[in-house]
Amino acid sequence: MSVTSDEYRTMALALPEAIESSHLGTVDFRVRGKIFSTLSDKTQRAVLKLTCEQQAMLTDAEPTIFSSVGGAWGGYGWTYLDFMAADPVTARSALAMSWRNVAPKRLQPIAE
Repeated sequence: MSVTSDEYRTMALALPEAIESSHLGTVDFRVRGKIFSTLSDKTQRAVLKLTCEQQAMLTDAEPTIFSSVGGAWGGYGWTYLDFMAADPVTARSALAMSWRNVAPKRLQPIAE
């Protein structure tokens, strides 16, 4: 089962204080001004802000769903999520992980 862009958008905006914005012509999702994910309808994938350890864990466990963004961005943990390979539970879990990486600590208990 895959995830659609609309489903992903709904998941992202359901996170506490998440808003949709735009960065260099790309849809992004932010919490208190910090980007935790981007969305591309054209490529049918999202980008997540993960730690390098989280990125390694997810890309090793699910290489058809997750892959490192190329270049320096990937070295900082930015990770692709392929909508066609991801199921809603996996996408929601990875999105929440990305949100927690940038959200203020006082918001964290709300999302757990």
